[in-house]
Amino acid sequence: MKSPIIKVRDLKAGYGETVILEEITFDIHPGEILVVVGGSGCGKSTLLRHLVGLQPPLSGSISYWGRDITRMEEDELGRLLHRVGLSFQGGALFNSMTVGENVALPLEEYGIGDREQRRILARMKLNLVGLGDQGRRYPEELSGGMKKRVGFARAIAADPEVVFFDEPSAGLDPVIGAGLDQVILELRRLMDLTMVVVTHELYSIRTVADRILMLDGGKIIFIGTLEEAESSDHPRVRQFFLRQPDRGIGNRE
Repeated sequence: MKSPIIKVRDLKAGYGETVILEEITFDIHPGEILVVVGGSGCGKSTLLRHLVGLQPPLSGSISYWGRDITRMEEDELGRLLHRVGLSFQGGALFNSMTVGENVALPLEEYGIGDREQRRILARMKLNLVGLGDQGRRYPEELSGGMKKRVGFARAIAADPEVVFFDEPSAGLDPVIGAGLDQVILELRRLMDLTMVVVTHELYSIRTVADRILMLDGGKIIFIGTLEEAESSDHPRVRQFFLRQPDRGIGNRE
């Protein structure tokens, strides 16, 4: 197996004196899709924010290509993160901008090309997610699934090497969600991407995951393949993959 692109070592993360994650250690390998799962409030979003440099850890390290981003100055971090894309859970599109302008925004921020070149590049990325003819529309004119696809296109606009997806199929019906899973797999194939997908959708996990990392109680309780997860003896892992409710009346979470 090739050397990891990302190495996380003894990560401790939280907000102020509140610790959300601790003893977090794992690798992400070139070309794989690592899916991060766990119950509500387990720290999935906190981990994602730290992995993309939006929040510094309380301790530990996060290294990309052998370089620890927790020790970088802001300018150096910005240059490195040029190689990283992020698709936000809600799309985070600007309603005052057209679809094409939304996708071209990272290109403008990184100073890539002139206006016409950015327009062409944005359309190319929209083509990859099946929306090549939608560039002149506005986000409010799109369905939820189409907005997600635009978010995907923007995440890959600057040709990153690693892309993070935060709950890509949340709030969508199963058919639309299945279509997005196929887009993720196709983008990985076409662009030779490494991906991290945060989700709780079992169908998506079974469709896209090469490996699964499961969080519970602020720690990693499992990391491995889908087959290993489904045969795990760990009670929380089994509960998640067998969709078993907590004991008691219903699920009080």
